[in-house]
Parts: sequence; C-alpha cells; structure tokens
Amino acid sequence: MSGEDRQSELAQEHKERQARRAAEERQAAKSKRNIALGAGVGVVVVVGGIIAATTLLGGADKSTDAAATPSAAPSTTAEATPTALPSSKLKPAAGRCDYRDDTSASPAKDVGRPPAKPSLRWKTMTLATSQGDIVIDLATKAAPCTVNSFAFLAKKNFYDGTKCHRLAVPDNSGLAMLQCGDPQAKADGKNVTDGQGSSGYVFDDENLGGMSYRRGTVFMAQAPEASNQNGSQFALSFGDDNTQLDQEAAFTPFGTISKGMEVLDKVAEGGAIINKADATGDGGSHAPKIPVIIKDVRLSTK
Repeated sequence: MSGEDRQSELAQEHKERQARRAAEERQAAKSKRNIALGAGVGVVVVVGGIIAATTLLGGADKSTDAAATPSAAPSTTAEATPTALPSSKLKPAAGRCDYRDDTSASPAKDVGRPPAKPSLRWKTMTLATSQGDIVIDLATKAAPCTVNSFAFLAKKNFYDGTKCHRLAVPDNSGLAMLQCGDPQAKADGKNVTDGQGSSGYVFDDENLGGMSYRRGTVFMAQAPEASNQNGSQFALSFGDDNTQLDQEAAFTPFGTISKGMEVLDKVAEGGAIINKADATGDGGSHAPKIPVIIKDVRLSTK
C-alpha cells in the first residue's frame, strides 16, 4: 500500500469515527429530551418507585404493618443490588429542606407541605400496585429531603389510586422506565396532558452523580433545564439503557429496587399504548398496556 493510499485509509477511518460519535451524541440528547416532559409548562414526567413500612404513613384507616403485607418475590437480577451511596450535601447544622410553591401552573393535588426538618430513620418504601408490590431500599442519608417528601405524601394518601402514566422502552424513547406520580393522569394513551400533574410544591436536587440510573434505580422526574424543581413524579428503571443519563446526572436518585423487578419486567413486555396526540411529542403520555395503579405507599424504619 502506497503512502497516499494509507493516508486516504486513515482519513476515511477518522471520518467514520466522527460520524459514530455524532450519532451517539444525538441519541443521548434525544433521550434526555424524552425524559423531560414539560408540555409547555415545564413539568417533569419521569416517575419512580414505592416502598414498604413498619410505621404506616398511609392514613389512619391503614393499620397493617409491613410484615403482614405480601410482597413480590425477591429479584434475582444483580442489577437490584444497591450501589454505594455518598453522604448527603444537606448540612447537619442546618438540617432543613426547602419546599417551595410550584409556580409552573401545573395542575396540582395540593395536600400541604412536608415538614422542613427531614427524618433520617426511613429505610425502605413499598409501592403496593395493581400488578404487585415493589420494594425500594431508600438512600435516605443521600437524599433526605426527597425521602421526607415521599413520607409526607404517603401519609396524606397522595399516591393512592394514581396511575403510572408513561412506559418508556428503548423502541419508543431510547430509555427503559415506568413513570408515575401524576395525580391527574388517566394513563389511557389518549389524555394529552398526562405527565403534567404535581404536588403543588417543588424542592431541590440531591445525590446527583451518587448513583447510576441503571436497572433497579428509582429517581425523581425533572427536566434537565429545570433543576431543583422536583415534585411528586418519579421513575422506576428496568433497563441499563438509562445509564446514558449518568454522564450529566440531572435526576435525583433516591433508592434501589430490592423486590418486585418482575412486576416492571411484565409491564414492559406488555408494551405501550402510543399516544399520537401526545402534547410534548416525546412520549410523555405513552401509557403501559398493562395498567399499573398505585394502591398504597408505605415507608418503614426496617
């Protein structure tokens, strides 16, 4: 091979590498857009998990403890093993959370505000759903204000009867997650505003970069351009496709699924109802064909 031929070959290889990198960057950007569902009002649409409880926070009419509540068989997947968690950035001297009014004009179910001082005693959370229980090991020390918000909303029965409104799979969004937490969602694949509901308040990000968004991770939903605007919506990751979000962590991870991954796998296999009239155009209201209704959320100190 002549010198000129070799130079031509190297130039072609360089061109091909550049094309591959550009394609990867476009896919990453597309996925980040898909995870942020604002529909013109900057509302987050990623949804997440649930957890078990010894001390019930579901209301006075719910007196069954976690030991009496059946849960799905433990997942045998290695992905469900919790990763090492960093300590919280919350200063112990201050020890307070800032829960502010949501000014985005999102439709809200307002049940008040969580206490400013978070409790660090919560260890697990159980999401009792129509398809089975999902148990989450909480990263309370790394995300105290997030867990504190869930404890408050659970006590107010905020999530009871709500429907998980979005199923993101690699084929329709490049991601793998079930999104929940919109109190207004119909989850029928027809309602164009699914994914816009909130709790009426927002709070700051936590634990960014502290955990990967891989299979089994539970994290808050938030548009990357709207930092520190967490509300009630969260996402349950059932695939490592979501690790592409690790490069620029923008969503608060607050737990790892320890039981119930088979529930998510079943729902994912059932596929999504594609809503062609989706308000954002990025799959925020592509509902799961297998309905997932949250019946109760309970937190436990064990």
